[in-house]
Amino acid sequence: MAESSFTETQFPQQKPLNTSQFPLILTPTHNVTDISCFTDAIKSHKQWLLSRLISSAAIIFRGFQVSSAKEFNDVVEAFGFDELPYVGGAAPRSNVVGRVFTANESPPHQKIPFHHEMAQVPEFPSKLFFFCEVEPKSGGETPIVLSHIIYQRMKERHPEFVQQLEEHGLIYTRVLGEGDNPSSPIGRGWKSTFLTDDKSVAELRAAKLGMKLEWLENGVKTIMGPIPGVKFDKSRQCKVWFNSMVAAYTGWEDELNDPVKAVTFGDGRPLPSDIVYDCLHILDEESVAIPWKKGDVLLIDNWAVLHSRRSFEPPRRVLASLCK
Repeated sequence: MAESSFTETQFPQQKPLNTSQFPLILTPTHNVTDISCFTDAIKSHKQWLLSRLISSAAIIFRGFQVSSAKEFNDVVEAFGFDELPYVGGAAPRSNVVGRVFTANESPPHQKIPFHHEMAQVPEFPSKLFFFCEVEPKSGGETPIVLSHIIYQRMKERHPEFVQQLEEHGLIYTRVLGEGDNPSSPIGRGWKSTFLTDDKSVAELRAAKLGMKLEWLENGVKTIMGPIPGVKFDKSRQCKVWFNSMVAAYTGWEDELNDPVKAVTFGDGRPLPSDIVYDCLHILDEESVAIPWKKGDVLLIDNWAVLHSRRSFEPPRRVLASLCK
């Protein structure tokens, strides 16, 4: 029985979700005394954990004595999901160990807006893991929000906009420099984006993603889309707000990129600023933010949940792993 290893814990920030809570928070029983017990429990109760992920959309594992990147990698491996290579994503990241990467390495004062991971490319992860190796001095939460709720609220408030979004989708445009720019939240250069320093290989990998490239003197312009802004979550039988619209429009800004031009309707028309910012307000209103504790592991169903990052006072080190 899963109850021999996992105890459900209540926090005031949780929101009710059908018969469950969002997110689900699990702590260890007295039977789980070290990292090997934790990984064994994951393997033994994987189907139960996956069923709870369907019902809760996100799970926080707290108090399981995960203390290093290697141990976090062991936790990810215990679930047995296939790894998704980080090709086409915007965030500056570096590999730490195995299938573990740093989370977005943009500066502490910058907020990272709500998004589904890699929603701007056709091949995106179905599940995300985050691990708090060093908890923030203050701030630095990773707020999460249920995507189907955002779709419902946007459809209620802006039905014509949502109709246009469903009909035309979105086009994302981003200029990449040659190398990474760690001062930018979208500062991944084209060489690390496409995992090559050969332009012809980059073009082949971009084409596999359905992405057009226009080479510039100082880098390359990437054009992705039209790509759907709303998807259907088959596991939960509902429409979800599966896009990076708010993230691109409010956050894709650096010396190479103008965020207002970063995302448009799929027919090229500009998005109405007031509606984008109202969506940002709804996202904030509906979100849950539970402060990180050292050793926390957060498992997110990327089909169901958008996530963001609040600004923080260092130190903070959160690692990530992406799964197909």
